[in-house]
Amino acid sequence: MTTLETLEIETAPNPTHAVIWMHGLGADGNDFAPIVPELGLGSSPAIRFIFPHAPVQPVTINNGMHMRAWYDILSMDIGGRREDETGLRASQAAIEALIARENSRGIPTQNIVLAGFSQGCAMALQTGLRHAEPLAGLVCLSGYLPLADTLANERHTANANIPVFMAHGTQDPVVAIERAQASHDTLTALGYGITWKTYPMPHSVCLEEIRDISAFLKHVLR
Repeated sequence: MTTLETLEIETAPNPTHAVIWMHGLGADGNDFAPIVPELGLGSSPAIRFIFPHAPVQPVTINNGMHMRAWYDILSMDIGGRREDETGLRASQAAIEALIARENSRGIPTQNIVLAGFSQGCAMALQTGLRHAEPLAGLVCLSGYLPLADTLANERHTANANIPVFMAHGTQDPVVAIERAQASHDTLTALGYGITWKTYPMPHSVCLEEIRDISAFLKHVLR
């Protein structure tokens, strides 16, 4: 498998912790890099932020236009029953490879957070809940749980108690908050402990949310 290209930012030399942060549809790893200084993590252990670039591929709902995407979106019913399972699982494997690379660089899985926005949120959930070693946490922004019907059988006990931060805008026109709420309810029914936050915003990120992400990261990356 070809390793994903990445952008990396370290908060201090010799990082002992890592955050792998997946972008949304049509963006790239540069999209969330500016958030690192805004998180105010100077008092936390040294962290390596990894912002991978999703592969370029045609996206059905955008008339087959080629763009960076973690998986194809087959209909406007984003998060509905028509899902690109092949694409989801391929990107899951690519993110698993990034976790393994951090392990090889001396950062244990228990010190790694998976984070993502929109499609990236879906990938954080798809990968993190199935990962065979305990992760530090998941940051899931403005997205949803993909392949929800398979999770009960495929989830790994190693991450049964993983801390999960889920956040969504109440005015999101791209991924309806009802879809995110349904994902939250599915995860809660399976026994996951979810920190659930909503903000009066569209499909975006706001200052209050950044502060809440900061508090979550400070808690799990200790």
